[in-house]
Amino acid sequence: MSPSPGRSGGAQPGRRNRRRRRRLRTVEETSAGGLVVAEAERLAAIIGRSDRRGRLLWSLPKGHIEPGETPEQTAVREVAEETGIIGRVTVAIGTIDYWFVAGDRRVHKTVHHFLLDAVGGELSDEDVEVTEVAWVPLGELDGVLAYTDERRLVRHALALLGGARRGEGEAGGVPPRNTGTEQG
Repeated sequence: MSPSPGRSGGAQPGRRNRRRRRRLRTVEETSAGGLVVAEAERLAAIIGRSDRRGRLLWSLPKGHIEPGETPEQTAVREVAEETGIIGRVTVAIGTIDYWFVAGDRRVHKTVHHFLLDAVGGELSDEDVEVTEVAWVPLGELDGVLAYTDERRLVRHALALLGGARRGEGEAGGVPPRNTGTEQG
């Protein structure tokens, strides 16, 4: 009796490849950053990074939480490192978490975002991880930011700013927590 077509040595097609495939290890990463606003000018400092295709993608500044840092401290540090602007945290505006693959790792990343008042510094793109930085009018952020989850957080932050200007204080409720697959 001859072997069935597509079979060799009793293994099913493709099975050998599946056995050799490396298993990705899953890691957890936590970052913090946020929306830094020069309220008097109604501007926000954002960063642009080039993707693999060379497209410039605008986003909120953020980075990994260092040992011993709180998310708020990280947000202040990362905003300063990536934009040159010194900020002061005023309120949490939400958390985004997403998954991606990097090398041999499957990464679950959680990013805590804060609203920060710009209190000093000068806009600078000296950070090697940043391609460009820009002051953008608050009303234009929705059309400029690359990631849906970040646009949602910015709308929430702008509602908070609007309430504070009207003397209403912070908006009620819990800041949004977005779970998705896109970076934010």
